[in-house]
Amino acid sequence: MAVKIRLRRMGQKKAPFYRIIVADSRSPRDGRFIAEIGTYDPNTDPSTFKINEEEAKKWLANGAQPTEVVNKLFKVAGIVK
Repeated sequence: MAVKIRLRRMGQKKAPFYRIIVADSRSPRDGRFIAEIGTYDPNTDPSTFKINEEEAKKWLANGAQPTEVVNKLFKVAGIVK
């Protein structure tokens, strides 16, 4: 099972809010997920995010692959170099 760390879209139309989740790569974007490890809000200035670092590091150590956007957020947070 290929596991990905990616964004799940929430919020109203034209006002997206994202949750950072761990999910099977075959599941749909807003479908089933394994764990929720944070949030990301691009609507604020500057955009805000919260990530549970322990959970993120645990999933990365277990082989979960982050998407491009999540990888950038991890770099800003200092989780990935």
